[in-house]
Amino acid sequence: MENMKIVLCYPVQKHHCEQIAAAAPEAEVIDAGQERLAEELFDADVFCGHAKVPVDWEGVVRRGRLRWIQSSAAGMDHCLVPPVIESDIVVTSASGVLADQVAEHTVALTTGWFRSLPTFFQAQQRKEFIRRPTGDLTGSTVGIVGLGGVGRRLAELLRGFHARILATDMFPVDKPDWVESLWPADRLFDMLPLLDVLVLSLPLNQTTRGLIDAAVLAKLKPHALLVNVARGALVVEADLVEALENGRLAGAVMDVTEPEPLPITSRLWDLPGVIITPHVGGQSAWRIDKMTELFCRNLRRWLAGRPLINYLSDKRLGFPIRGSGTPIWGEGV
Repeated sequence: MENMKIVLCYPVQKHHCEQIAAAAPEAEVIDAGQERLAEELFDADVFCGHAKVPVDWEGVVRRGRLRWIQSSAAGMDHCLVPPVIESDIVVTSASGVLADQVAEHTVALTTGWFRSLPTFFQAQQRKEFIRRPTGDLTGSTVGIVGLGGVGRRLAELLRGFHARILATDMFPVDKPDWVESLWPADRLFDMLPLLDVLVLSLPLNQTTRGLIDAAVLAKLKPHALLVNVARGALVVEADLVEALENGRLAGAVMDVTEPEPLPITSRLWDLPGVIITPHVGGQSAWRIDKMTELFCRNLRRWLAGRPLINYLSDKRLGFPIRGSGTPIWGEGV
């Protein structure tokens, strides 16, 4: 396609840009960064990245040039605003691209909480030798809300802990053998009382915002742990704080908060059963390599008129629908 303009906004290096240019030799590739993104998007045919600055999406849609958005994140709330959802712009996600890293981080947070590592780290800083009972992830019952790329990889890792794994998903298909039960999303309340650990790995959209509220938390056992590695806005913070302070929930570990960074006035900082990391679950030395590989594969598919990997057939959902025939990253693609 001649005169095609590709705008990038994720932390690429020179060799990534060259790799993209080789996949679309006739295109102009622009590394806009966050600084120039809002301006460059108006003349883009294809955008690959994650906008962390205000973007006039309504104006971009009205301009009528942008045809395809390839998110560099699994979470799509950065671009799936009403004008984009209602437009003809094709959208694909990065679902599954960072699943290994996020699942590994989830295990680290969860095992760290069970083994009381923050307490021991603090004691080390004080040069104190203390001992206290710890918990066990091994043999626990874990419920995963959202069995997409991250949820499935996490379930695979939890096999090594001999955990009983339950899950809910909007499209409960292709249950892995190591997941005992995969239920539709509306059975969340049936799953909650069975759990020692509740993991959130679902997208943020209009139906999931504030999903984890006082009513949900009340269904968990008092010794249960909440794990959020998806989006902070899935959880009503005031309800979580109240449950923790009143002993109705044992703890919470989270790589995401709402907003980010979490204000210093948040009571979550000071609660003893809470571990917070600064949205680093997807970090690794090679994550940009994998993201660029996905984009280049999709770019070649786009130019050849083939189905795109992680295509959002329903943009309101914010994720590719498993079992619909859409190619999913990491599943034979």
